[in-house]
Amino acid sequence: MDALPMKIQVKLYASLSDRMPDGVPPHEGALLDLPGDTSPHALIDQLDVPRELAHLILLNGVYVNPEDRDKPVLRDGDVVAVWPPIAGG
Repeated sequence: MDALPMKIQVKLYASLSDRMPDGVPPHEGALLDLPGDTSPHALIDQLDVPRELAHLILLNGVYVNPEDRDKPVLRDGDVVAVWPPIAGG
C-alpha cells in the first residue's frame, strides 16, 4: 500500500538558498507535496541539494542524525531546515 501524501515545509539557508523553488523566499520556506514515505535525503535530492552540502538538517527544530536521513521520518506538517557546512574563525 502506498503511503499517504503529505505537505512538508522546507527551508534552505546560506549558500543553499538559491536551490529553493522559483519565487520562494528561502527563509520563509516552500510547502511541498511529497509521498508519505519520503526521507530527509529524498527531500534534499528532489531539491538538487548535494548530500555533502546538507551538513545540518533539522526536523521541527531537532537535529537529524546522518544515520537517520535515509529513513522515512517525515510526517505531514513537518518543517525541515537545511544548512551547508559553516566555517568560521
